[in-house]
Amino acid sequence: MHIRRSLDSIRKDIRARKTDLVSLVKEYITRAEENKDLNALVELYPDEALRSAEIIQEKFENGSEGKLAGLVIALKANLSYKDHLTSAASCSLSGYRSLYNATAVKKLIDADAIIIGSANCDEFAMGGTNETSYHGPVKNPIDHDRVPGGSSGGSAAAVAADLCLAALGSDTGGSIRQPASFCGLVGLKPGYGRVSRYGLIAYGSSFDQIGPITWTAEDAAAILEVIAGKDGFDSTASSEEVPGYTKLVKQNDFPRKIAFLKEAMEHKGLDQEIRDRMEGICSELRESGFTVDPVSFPLLDSLVPAYYVMAMAEASSNLARYEGVHYGHRSTKATDSRDLYLKSRSEGFGTEVKRRIMTGTFVLSAGYYDAYYGKAQKVRRLIAEKTNEILDEYAYIMLPTTPRPAFGLGTMGDDPVALYLEDIFTTHANLAGIPAISLPLGKHSSGLPFGIQFMAARNREADLLSFSKNLLDNCSRYPGI
Repeated sequence: MHIRRSLDSIRKDIRARKTDLVSLVKEYITRAEENKDLNALVELYPDEALRSAEIIQEKFENGSEGKLAGLVIALKANLSYKDHLTSAASCSLSGYRSLYNATAVKKLIDADAIIIGSANCDEFAMGGTNETSYHGPVKNPIDHDRVPGGSSGGSAAAVAADLCLAALGSDTGGSIRQPASFCGLVGLKPGYGRVSRYGLIAYGSSFDQIGPITWTAEDAAAILEVIAGKDGFDSTASSEEVPGYTKLVKQNDFPRKIAFLKEAMEHKGLDQEIRDRMEGICSELRESGFTVDPVSFPLLDSLVPAYYVMAMAEASSNLARYEGVHYGHRSTKATDSRDLYLKSRSEGFGTEVKRRIMTGTFVLSAGYYDAYYGKAQKVRRLIAEKTNEILDEYAYIMLPTTPRPAFGLGTMGDDPVALYLEDIFTTHANLAGIPAISLPLGKHSSGLPFGIQFMAARNREADLLSFSKNLLDNCSRYPGI
């Protein structure tokens, strides 16, 4: 099988009759069936994917194909896809099949993308390892003894194992970028509101954002151009006009001022090889004519506490509906109405989800609201203000995606705080509501990839993507790639 890792190469080969869409989909289906042990896809749609391939191949023949024709994509299991399993990897929604399409999913279908399956994830997107899934853990395709990252670990693993060309994930505090880093991929979190959240099973409503995991910046741009835009079903979706990302990603006329956060570079938890790689990239960028300056961000150690207080509070509210009466798993062991609520939620939710619900309920409770949630809101405002202040002078902020490469399955033990601290560099963009991208620019001595992250100001996804393409196109100059 000839593996193609860009939409452009697939479309060119189809037009040149070097392959056809049906054959391409069959190849993906074969690889998915051969790699079931990865547990990346919880449901595969072979028959309908092949039917779609036949229809879209005809469109190629008559020149009426959509923008994403040729794209075979997987959907994270918390995205609604009509008549398909939408479990959010939770027992609470086990067997639930959506009655409608998420807006982002509908836009993909309308643009002739082919959906091949549902990607595993941490339960209700709560986790950074993809080990909390009701469907079992996902293995990293590069090293099966390591995690793929989370919560969009199944999405990243499916792309990295070539079970599909791209995947949609959701990012609440780094859940697209961290798995992209661990699996050697491009992971884009658009700015808050750029993509409608309608049909996304909510975790933290003021943080959640849908975005693509791909091999290239061009494919990320193509997918974002289709799924972005205002939506009457989501009042938080931006009404800003969607730029032509597909064309803009190829431009060389983009800002060339970069700030890197001193506190991130000097953080004691950062792997030395990642630090060295970042310093090397800074030097190369300067030699290429970029301005790269160190900038202080004294609020770095406040990112994780502020994020988790607020995200858990929102999770507590969002998951209140899954009580076994209106939604979710209903216990068969209950003896009365109170027992029904208690047992349904106890049986339906996993340990990590229960922990976050209880923590969120605590920080919202009388006597603690001001001390925790109210204070976190104030810190979030300070984080956004300081970030915007930096971005008023610089086009991009550079920092690691993760403190280290992918770690071993089952190695985090019972220390949730240690796991939460893995998000120290990714929660920043969600708290500030700005776009961020993880680029596969590093390779560790262990043989594992790692990502370098760049953030840009709100609505500056076009600059971020064109800069990213330029950097990836020239990364052969950089040692370790």
